Amino acid sequence: MGNIKKEISIGFLISLFATACGVFLYLQYFSKYGFDETVEMIKEGNLYAQVLSLAALPNLFVFFIFIKKKQDYRARGVLIASILIALVTFVLKLA
Repeated sequence: MGNIKKEISIGFLISLFATACGVFLYLQYFSKYGFDETVEMIKEGNLYAQVLSLAALPNLFVFFIFIKKKQDYRARGVLIASILIALVTFVLKLA
């Protein structure tokens, strides 16, 4: 049982890391403005939910990699983190 929780936790943490990388990639490379300007525009426009939803896209790739490698419990951790991110995005959208 402890090993299953460990595998799910690893998937969860990798998913959070992939989302953080997605935020960084969006801010650094996909925005036509500088890093600081983009962060300011997100703050001013209250665009946290939109950026977070875009940043969660790398989770899809991580999920399918774990499925392909038959690491189902890690994939389950990615799925749990993705659901959590979706809930946070929903709450931010309502706020």
